[in-house]
Amino acid sequence: MIKILILSTSLFLASTSIIAQSDDAVMVKNIVDEVMTNSTAYSNLRKICKEIGPRLSGSVNAKKAVEATAQMLREAGADKVYLQPCMVTHWERGAKESGYISISGEKIKLQLTALGNSEGSGKRGVAGDIVEVKSMQELNKLGNSVKGKIVFFNIKMNPTYIETFRAYGESGVGRRSGPSQAAKYGAVGVMVRSLASNIDEYPHTGALQYNDSFPKIPAVAISTKQSELISKSLAAGESVKGSFKTFSKMLPSVLSYNVIGEIIGSEVPDEIITIGGHLDSWDLAEGAHDDGTGCVQSIEVIRSIKALGLKPERTIRAVMFMNEENGGGGGDAYYDSAVSKKEKHILAIESDAGGFTPRNFGVDATPDDLNKLKSWSAIFSPYGIESFKEGFGGSDIENLGKLGTILIGYVPDSQRYFDIHHAATDVFENVSKRELDLGAANITGLIYLASKYGFSKQ
Repeated sequence: MIKILILSTSLFLASTSIIAQSDDAVMVKNIVDEVMTNSTAYSNLRKICKEIGPRLSGSVNAKKAVEATAQMLREAGADKVYLQPCMVTHWERGAKESGYISISGEKIKLQLTALGNSEGSGKRGVAGDIVEVKSMQELNKLGNSVKGKIVFFNIKMNPTYIETFRAYGESGVGRRSGPSQAAKYGAVGVMVRSLASNIDEYPHTGALQYNDSFPKIPAVAISTKQSELISKSLAAGESVKGSFKTFSKMLPSVLSYNVIGEIIGSEVPDEIITIGGHLDSWDLAEGAHDDGTGCVQSIEVIRSIKALGLKPERTIRAVMFMNEENGGGGGDAYYDSAVSKKEKHILAIESDAGGFTPRNFGVDATPDDLNKLKSWSAIFSPYGIESFKEGFGGSDIENLGKLGTILIGYVPDSQRYFDIHHAATDVFENVSKRELDLGAANITGLIYLASKYGFSKQ
């Protein structure tokens, strides 16, 4: 009899789980249909890109973007919309950069851009022989022999890495810490091969991190096409000299804001689920994929849930973080507020990998929580999500992990992302409405399930 009861109970629980999965699949399908039919994400992105444009932290356009996205959240139907103060990095590019290389006496104009947070050279500029290194180890071997010269970090993104963010992370060492390490040995300037997965004529900017122990020498990124030219010329034994002028400067930090819209939870309002992207962008383009798409997808979560008349059990926050690109002030302020208010953040998702076709959700969580998320995989597979797997949540939400928060990064296909990342080509026209909406639909579906079921350890 006991065995029969156990068997009956097991069958009952299994059938209940199947019914729940079926009901959840129906609801997620309803969410997907709503987003794919009525989404405002693309029109909101157009406004951000075309009516505002580049949104470097501390700029006038960043302020305009704060006001615009707050209004978008109100129009989406958020229960509450408010601004969260944060101190942000204020770096200005200044006058247009210029530069040249001379290969065996032939002068060629450089395609270059100052690296973010770099100090400018001023009108005098920098000039010298170009010394190529393909790793930090090579620089260290050369040591003081680079004194008075321009160090060229020619560190390619590894094309064999199918996950292109892995290649970006490895190759970025030259941009991030290269200028200070070159200055340590007496270099007068740095050129960095753009962190791009293709060969083209567009320089890609990005932030460096100076070490205060060494001089802050000017640094620029040059196009991958000209990087190839310089490297081949040096390999052939030709004399290669370079010169450039930049006028960038770092100013004191200024006050800005994260923009937050909430749907208050109907049953457990003190448990918070965050979805966000970063509102700031580099100044070379419109910041469409990086990260206008993440912002408008977050707003679409609010709009679609409200449009369907759903009453999520836990509070959902859409956050437009400020200052992700060159400081992290917005993410820090959000975490500090969560700590000071003793908020209960159960799960956070960041969309900061472009608005391309959905592929995965990268999860930073305990094995039990990861397995729970994996149990929902079949619900999302019809809409392009191949898996829930271990991964990185996102730089704006990273600190929430200290609170035990489950961190999730939305991972779209990344094969085209580094064609445009931090370059003048990151514009609205390079975003597909269908891909953008499909990402928003998957994110919304996941947030709906997380709000419905919560997580037991909380």
